[in-house]
Amino acid sequence: MIEIDTRERVEIIDITSSIEEYVRKSSIENGICLVYTLHTTTGLTVNEAERGLIKDMCRLMSSLIPEGAGYLHDRIDSNAHAHLQALLLGNSVTIPVDAGRPILGTWQRILFIELDGPRRRRLYCRTISE
Repeated sequence: MIEIDTRERVEIIDITSSIEEYVRKSSIENGICLVYTLHTTTGLTVNEAERGLIKDMCRLMSSLIPEGAGYLHDRIDSNAHAHLQALLLGNSVTIPVDAGRPILGTWQRILFIELDGPRRRRLYCRTISE
């Protein structure tokens, strides 16, 4: 289990080094690493972690599914937009592992997306050997 303390309402956090450490400690040589968020208002993706692109991602999510747009779920706790944004992102990523290391492209990073923070979040990780 990996725990993350988010600091912002909406935040994208590069968790690549945490996943690399998890894979290293698992002693897997070849296989896959599943990373799964245990929360319905967060997401996971693999993409570039360039600062401008991170801001663009946040802007895109808020423009596609804006806060306070009359969602029925808002009558409960005013975070329907975060649930709907997470629906678009997905709740897991699967990374190939080769020679004991996660395989990522040159600019690829594993990104955790907080959509309803700040909060303490948990990620479940599992390595599966070939």
